[in-house]
Amino acid sequence: MTAVDQPTTRVEAERPYPARRQPKGSFIYKIITTTDHKLIGQMYIATCIAFFLVGGLMALLMRAELTAPGMQFLSNEQFNQLFTMHGTVMLLMYATPIVIGFANFVLPLQIGAPDVAFPRLNALGYWLFLFGNLVALGGFLTPGGAADFGWTAYTPLTDAVHAPGLGADLWIMGLGAAGLGTILGAVNMITTVVCLRAPGMTMFRMPIFTWNILVTSVIILLIFPLLTAALMGLEVDRQFGAHLYDPANGGVILWQHLFWFFGHPEVYVIAIPFFGIVSEVFPVFSRKPTFGYSGLVYATLAIAALSVAVWAHHMYVTGSVLLPFFSFMTMMIAIPTGVKFFNWIGTMWKGRITFETPMLFAIGFIVTFLFGGLTGVMMASPPIDFHISDTYFIVAHFHYVLFGTIVFATFSGIYFWFPKMTGRMMDETLGKWHFWLTFIGFHLTFLVQHWLGNEGMPRRYADYLPSDGFTELNVVSSIGALVLGLSTLPFVWNVFKSYRYGEVVTVDDPWGFGNALEWATSCPPPRHNFTELPRIRSERPAFELHYPHMVERMRSEAHVGWGSEGKHEPANV
Repeated sequence: MTAVDQPTTRVEAERPYPARRQPKGSFIYKIITTTDHKLIGQMYIATCIAFFLVGGLMALLMRAELTAPGMQFLSNEQFNQLFTMHGTVMLLMYATPIVIGFANFVLPLQIGAPDVAFPRLNALGYWLFLFGNLVALGGFLTPGGAADFGWTAYTPLTDAVHAPGLGADLWIMGLGAAGLGTILGAVNMITTVVCLRAPGMTMFRMPIFTWNILVTSVIILLIFPLLTAALMGLEVDRQFGAHLYDPANGGVILWQHLFWFFGHPEVYVIAIPFFGIVSEVFPVFSRKPTFGYSGLVYATLAIAALSVAVWAHHMYVTGSVLLPFFSFMTMMIAIPTGVKFFNWIGTMWKGRITFETPMLFAIGFIVTFLFGGLTGVMMASPPIDFHISDTYFIVAHFHYVLFGTIVFATFSGIYFWFPKMTGRMMDETLGKWHFWLTFIGFHLTFLVQHWLGNEGMPRRYADYLPSDGFTELNVVSSIGALVLGLSTLPFVWNVFKSYRYGEVVTVDDPWGFGNALEWATSCPPPRHNFTELPRIRSERPAFELHYPHMVERMRSEAHVGWGSEGKHEPANV
């Protein structure tokens, strides 16, 4: 018996993720030229998260400076630039455009549309947003540094005498260009909802998220042109001495009215869509229909209507506004917001709740936003507002309202729709680490700032005295900020790891109980979203597609109240 040498086969290394189908560099060409709403939505979200990390880095530098009395490593001018650009980045480069990002990806899917109404306008809106915001941030590269007058840009701090550098001009013109991109996005969303709904998709069968984006887009069209016009007036003042905002002719108060008539509805532009996101998440992880669908819609409309009647509560201490009217209207806005809380809690009530990462972040949202709303009702009272105006109480309040709404709901939406966007699940363990670090870090940072403000620590100051007694709480706040900064690390790693190596989704609805139409197509969807559409006979078409035996029972249980006795017998299921 003769031994025969076996031929050795060479083992080829293989990629652990799908093989590359296109030549290197084609992805860059694709994102530059694309008009696919899904890819543009992902580009918006990725860009906004990058801006969010930049704004967070600025916040960490400020918290490090404030950890102890005395000037540590920043000058007063650098501190001014940081808090100005931090507010600008977080509100106008992250919070507002990420709304358009989620709307771009999710809204056409939810209404059964093949794309948005104006795909090329959509792409133009993204590139205007990116270009304008990079111009505004480019102020850091100029000799005088970035804008340093606060994100509210109060005159006369913004005139050519008090802010002579090029950074201020870049800030004004950059925000004007980015604002145009936001306006174009809103036009697109309204037209898409009005014109491209699938057969059977009546207005009161649209998902809550789609309703909220529609209402938000209407507010954007009311307020963003105003901001752009006010900014152009500011630039004309600076360059040509137009005296529009001259203190001698009441221009200072004029700017505050113009800015806050934009600024307060803007709070709802960046709140209402995130109310929509959690309104999609709660029913899925509670295994129940949305409680009070119509109530949520009408509450959204009420918030939008009231939002343009409360702007001057930012101006109590000017002595130029009618305090009883604006105090009353500000307290009124808590009523439709309370209706939403009631409906969210009602949706979870007696549901079979599971605590996946999207649900954790949605619950984190509801807890944090509640605190912010309560301090908002307090501040609607002029005597309290006079006491805490321009202190750290204000800083704590609006971070509870804005971070509590935007960041928690953003992460909830990303974890929720990531499998739909990429066809892969995110890592649950990393997601829970991310949630708890974010939740603990946030409350550690900002809860104590309420007490600092009540004790009299003014905001926008780079220093304080040892004798002021602010040191201990500032140390606690800075430790919390460090935890909050570290919380982004598991998220970034989770996105990278899951995008490449995450568990592949092989079904339309990986969560199992999705309601809206986006869960009735593949993960990720084809280029024009659907190969076929299910019948749309309620606001839960995907659920009815996947659980047809439940339809009759859901219909019967949905009609309760006066005159319904005996008309709808429950089906035997």
